[in-house]
Amino acid sequence: METTITSLIEELSKHLEISQITQNETLLEQHSKDESYHVPHKPLAVVFPKNTIDVQHITRCCSQYEVPIYPFGVGSSLEGHVIPNDPGISVNFSLMNNILEINPEDLIVRVQPGVTRTQLEKELKKYGLFFPVDPGADATLGGMAATNASGTLTVKYGTMRDNVRTMEVVLANGTTIQTGTKAAKSSSGYHLNGLFVGSEGTLGCITELTLKVFGIPEHIAAGRATFPTVHQAIEAVVSVLQAGIPIARIEIVDEDSILQVNQYSELDLSIEPTLFVEFHGNKAGLAEDMAFTEQLFEDFDCTNITFESDTAARNQLWEARHNLAYAYVHGYKGRKMMITDVCLPISYLADAISHARLMLDTYGLPGGITGHVGDGNFHIVLMFDQHDEQEVQYAQELNEKVVAYALERGGTCTGEHGVGTGKKKYQQQEHGEALTVMRQLKQALDPNQIMNPNKIF
Repeated sequence: METTITSLIEELSKHLEISQITQNETLLEQHSKDESYHVPHKPLAVVFPKNTIDVQHITRCCSQYEVPIYPFGVGSSLEGHVIPNDPGISVNFSLMNNILEINPEDLIVRVQPGVTRTQLEKELKKYGLFFPVDPGADATLGGMAATNASGTLTVKYGTMRDNVRTMEVVLANGTTIQTGTKAAKSSSGYHLNGLFVGSEGTLGCITELTLKVFGIPEHIAAGRATFPTVHQAIEAVVSVLQAGIPIARIEIVDEDSILQVNQYSELDLSIEPTLFVEFHGNKAGLAEDMAFTEQLFEDFDCTNITFESDTAARNQLWEARHNLAYAYVHGYKGRKMMITDVCLPISYLADAISHARLMLDTYGLPGGITGHVGDGNFHIVLMFDQHDEQEVQYAQELNEKVVAYALERGGTCTGEHGVGTGKKKYQQQEHGEALTVMRQLKQALDPNQIMNPNKIF
């Protein structure tokens, strides 16, 4: 392999600048891991393309030498997606971070894959626009598309798959394709957007994205509602959804998580199961929606509800929610974090969360429950001692039982984090014979198995 990588680097250097290829130990270490609990592995080298032509050259060279490619954004993934489990090169897209076009008339934006969510948000504000997919982390848009990311606004605006119009993708042999068009819809051919969004770098490298954007709402109101139990809070969510109230965000944060939020964000929230909610629209419509929601919440013994229309107060509320994972890491120093990620039909959600809480109590591991319950997606933030074999086993068993509960009820093992290496073992149970079709697609597009190998399958 040492001879192969030397030859590969020589071949890469024929087109790339010396500064675009590195084997610096610090950078290899940075690209050996993501934010997950999975075991790190260093790549053989890190390459920094500047444009699509660079990516074509990289894929052709790696195909020639049959060396794996591991696309890398900022490393914020949670299931080991970017970890080079087999010896290969990490392709870092941080230099491909240009916003190429903002088209307010058509409500679309064209970007390179290394553009981050907050970078795009800052530019869109100048046009009175925003991009709704908000996974919390300041991830790259290429990485968000690769994992079909979603987040707090999904209940109203959808996932990445709903908001990508087209992508430019470089395949394993260096061929470049467009997966769709700029049009709002199409009945022409296979839906390649749906195939490549969520493919986790296993079918090609995303080099450009055209995304839907939205006008910033005229009015925004956010609030908190507390309940005696998590079960009652989730039943209240189901009631709101069934009533057709156009809610923009609705998140659950349980008592243990509120405690961590208070300590980390220096807040004094009531330590009760809490729903964080947000409404978008015109002033009159919001008033009606909030009043109706408050009325429905009272049916489930809501103990308190408060709304904030002030921007600073709203931002503080959502910043606390987004920082929850870091709050747990800070609160349990020395422990590793595992975040489960199941999604179910909403009719099963309350019982699924009660089951998850029971599993946490049964195994006695510290952690809490949170999630984007408006679309049936919730997480256990689980803290375990990675040096304690029994705790590691307990964490894995707990995760497996929560996933099994979801799959048995028509749910999925991952609502938004992706498969990576952590969820591979559930794919056959979830997809059945459809997994064979996925393998055939992978083989057809990547016959040498160089694109992020041993992920998903």
